[in-house]
Amino acid sequence: MRAALRTGLIAGAMASVVSTFALALAGRRETGSAVAPTNAISHWLWRGEAFMVDRPTLRHTVTGYAIHHLMSTFWAVLYAWLHGNRHEAKTVPKAMAGATVAAAVACAIDYTVTPKRLTPGFEHRLSTGAMALVYGAFAIGLAAGCLAANRRSSP
Repeated sequence: MRAALRTGLIAGAMASVVSTFALALAGRRETGSAVAPTNAISHWLWRGEAFMVDRPTLRHTVTGYAIHHLMSTFWAVLYAWLHGNRHEAKTVPKAMAGATVAAAVACAIDYTVTPKRLTPGFEHRLSTGAMALVYGAFAIGLAAGCLAANRRSSP
């Protein structure tokens, strides 16, 4: 479990940054605001108000990113524990395949099992296609982070 936590912290940070970059690109294109999708994540605390804020603010942008980062880390630790630290997951194709499955599972759980109040929130600001891009970016960051963490721990 200790190895999964270490790998998950690294992979979660990478997945968070890469998917936040995708959120910013998609937000800029679809709403005219690079921070609107990240702000929307803060609906966990600020409810519907978070869906209307297009400018960077401590209240919405920092809170939204913090929530996104924590949840990215949660999924990354779970992925590392279940698959990402296994020997067969240490090649780029296998890491990407596993991370893609993990991102798809995260997406499915985010929008089927998770209560509305705790969904990511950016679905209120982005199209389905843009959301697929974000989850794809999450998978890339997750795979890259796990590979980097596993390379650092290899003899």
